[in-house]
Amino acid sequence: MIRLNDIIDSVNSYLHLSDEDVEMIKRAYVYSAKVHTGQKRSSGEPYLSHPLEVCGILTQMKLDVSSIITGLLHDTVEDTLATSEEIESMFGKEIAFLVEGATKIGQLPYTSNIERQAEGFRKLILATAKDMRVVLIKLADRLHNMRTLEHLSEDRQKRIASETFDIYAPLSHRLGINWVTTELEDLSFRFLNPQEYNIIARQISKGKKVWEAHVEEAKTILADKLSEFDLNPEITGRFKHIYGIYRKMQEQNLEFENVYDVIAFRLITDSLKECYETLGAVHASWKPVPGRFKDYIALPKGNGYQSLHTTVIGPFGERMEIQIRTRAMHELAEYGVASHWKYKEGKLDGGGTYEIYATLRQLLEWKDIKDPTEYMEAIKGELIADVVYVFTPKGDLKELPTGATPVDFAYSVHTEVGNKCTRANVNGKLVPLNHQLNTGDTVEIVTSKDQHPNRDWLKFVVTSGAKTKIRSWLRTEESKQSEIVGKSICERKFKQSGLDFQAMRKKGELAKALKELKFKDVKDFYIAIGFGKISANDLLKRVIPTEKLDSAPDKERIEKIIKTITSSSEGGVLIRGYDDVMIRFANCCSPLPGEDIVGYITRGKGITIHRSDCPKLLEVDHARRIDVEWDSKFKGSRPARILVTCTDRPGILSSITNSFSSSEVNISKAEIHSTDVNDAIGTFDLVVSDLSQLEDVIKSIKKVKGVKSVERMQEIEAL
Repeated sequence: MIRLNDIIDSVNSYLHLSDEDVEMIKRAYVYSAKVHTGQKRSSGEPYLSHPLEVCGILTQMKLDVSSIITGLLHDTVEDTLATSEEIESMFGKEIAFLVEGATKIGQLPYTSNIERQAEGFRKLILATAKDMRVVLIKLADRLHNMRTLEHLSEDRQKRIASETFDIYAPLSHRLGINWVTTELEDLSFRFLNPQEYNIIARQISKGKKVWEAHVEEAKTILADKLSEFDLNPEITGRFKHIYGIYRKMQEQNLEFENVYDVIAFRLITDSLKECYETLGAVHASWKPVPGRFKDYIALPKGNGYQSLHTTVIGPFGERMEIQIRTRAMHELAEYGVASHWKYKEGKLDGGGTYEIYATLRQLLEWKDIKDPTEYMEAIKGELIADVVYVFTPKGDLKELPTGATPVDFAYSVHTEVGNKCTRANVNGKLVPLNHQLNTGDTVEIVTSKDQHPNRDWLKFVVTSGAKTKIRSWLRTEESKQSEIVGKSICERKFKQSGLDFQAMRKKGELAKALKELKFKDVKDFYIAIGFGKISANDLLKRVIPTEKLDSAPDKERIEKIIKTITSSSEGGVLIRGYDDVMIRFANCCSPLPGEDIVGYITRGKGITIHRSDCPKLLEVDHARRIDVEWDSKFKGSRPARILVTCTDRPGILSSITNSFSSSEVNISKAEIHSTDVNDAIGTFDLVVSDLSQLEDVIKSIKKVKGVKSVERMQEIEAL
């Protein structure tokens, strides 16, 4: 375990600590030790080891004294009897704010894991908007938790690793902290796909000594060649991290033995001029591989990263990846946001063209999205690492995710440009709206006042901005139509009972009844009727005498609608407020008992049950959703589909089917075919009792020798 003196010495190596600074750090240590007394981590270590290790990571980021103190205190309010008021009185407002920002959301009654995750991340981003140090402390906290993840249950390992891989590693990448990003990716990969992780780790270990000798020899040859051009950059060689190698294997469909650039070389120069001179010398000495040169100095990445990347056929006939950058660029590449910290001033360095808050501003754009699934999708979309650079007709540069289309481009210019986008010209040629853009393209959007967003656009747009704005427009239009339908139904129903709905509304005679039904105004009531979520009879019941209501021709229908009991459907789902209602399960997400679910009212089709994180739900208005839950007494079965990718070898299918048998899972359908690379891909339709049984069978199949991946499949269909 790291010691307090180690932390103080480390901080002193980049800051000149005053006696007051040291005293404050020691006081925070004593306070943390006191309030965490008796607490242990899942590993069995004293809990205090965690805040100390977090501080050790913060010193690697070279953060200021306030950040170090917060690292010692970051779990006190969350996991002990300490309060924010006590922290503020002892350590000041700044420390109290940082501790509160890094503290998880309270134990509120969130209805699903995705809702808790969304609210926790929303809180983090809002706090980070006020002080960038909050997210750096949170990343340090997450990194140490990932380093000790093996002490948790397998379910928690998977959940935390998945969240880290989807959110925290990409966030670290966007903030430019390279060494944190690579470690978070590797640790996540280790727990999410242990079989592939261990295979690559063993292969790296097996060839490490040979490669290390190769690196030293190649460095000597590089130095000798560059000295012929009077260049003397600092040369380092490094192994690519495990997940980086795996990603390259997947993207290029390679076996490990065929990944030629496992080793990368960095050439660090003293000036920008020397970067390009060094590049010229490298290309003069060895043949460059076509299409493998990237100039991130002229076109920096969104996180400020700058470097020249090239791949050449090296001195031993192998591919050799080389990165060339200045020392300042290298500092930024490794430490990102943290390298801009002005310690004593407590401010970020705004010098130069690098916009330190660019990523944060993008994340803040989505803070008002209410739906947790849509919010998390928007955040993940903003954190996509792979990008293309395209130009407007005026030559302005736009950075978009790989796979972006003209519609994504249009929405990045302005919402109305996106909404009115009717066609696009790329490099002077007319292209379809689903055309994928490439780096260097010049894009011109043609708009029309008669054009409007199309639901089909959601099938090909990739940016969060485009998806959110298209869905917003569609929901608004859907609400407008439902309002018109609901108003018409309302007026007709009241007229049948001899009442003038609009006259009663203007006199305020409906206000009390609408409030009892929990509608803030009549417009929301119209929309709910149009969506089929409520009946006009619910309002009638509250505004006309009982004897008149009893004589109404549709009395039975009214009673059926207003009956508010909890009923159990034959599908094993409890629906509060509805009786004798038809339900069906959505094929787009195939929900299983044990998963968070939500109901969606479909006109003429009853209620459709979706997983709460189903992407299709993002396209519809919240007004059409209802709360549902699984019946704990349900003993039936549900269908599920999995995709298995494995080596095409004799006997492997038998081993896989044995896994199904051992998990007591029935196969209703199986389709298997071979690929061009000696792999086999199998699709299996299963019948399972719940999510736990499906996870068990997936775990069992992954243990079969030769199985490369097992994924649960979804089939998207219209709601």
